[in-house]
Amino acid sequence: MLSKKAKYGLKALEYIAKQDTTIPVHTSDISLVESIPRKFLETILLELKHDGILKSKQGKNGGYNLLIAPSEVTIGRVVRLFDGPIALLPCVSSNYYKPCDDCENEAVCGLKNIFSEVREATGSILDKLSLQDILIREQNLKRKKPKVNKTKSILNK
Repeated sequence: MLSKKAKYGLKALEYIAKQDTTIPVHTSDISLVESIPRKFLETILLELKHDGILKSKQGKNGGYNLLIAPSEVTIGRVVRLFDGPIALLPCVSSNYYKPCDDCENEAVCGLKNIFSEVREATGSILDKLSLQDILIREQNLKRKKPKVNKTKSILNK
């Protein structure tokens, strides 16, 4: 499950990406609009800055801007930054490998084999999709009109 930190990080990045790139975005604005606790948000933004995704400017006119294009910020990168490995088992993690304590022989472990496929599929999707994809999908969803159910309920007859 995606942690609140990762989800809030993605929401904050989405908000920043929608703003004028020449004006730094204030933490208080992100906090208010996205309903993210300010102190928690400040920690998240600092981590994104240290990872090279954001840049910051101090002072009255300070705030945060994207350091790299939204198309370059993959969802996988952000998820790994806050949540660590995408793998559901430590023995299938590419970056955080650790043998399972209760496994007798990893080479013939069916569980490892299946969860390796899950990790590959999940990682592939998250590393292919970017912040730009989130923005595009949101725009497309807003354009769609809600479907009205034309069938009459039995109760309304």
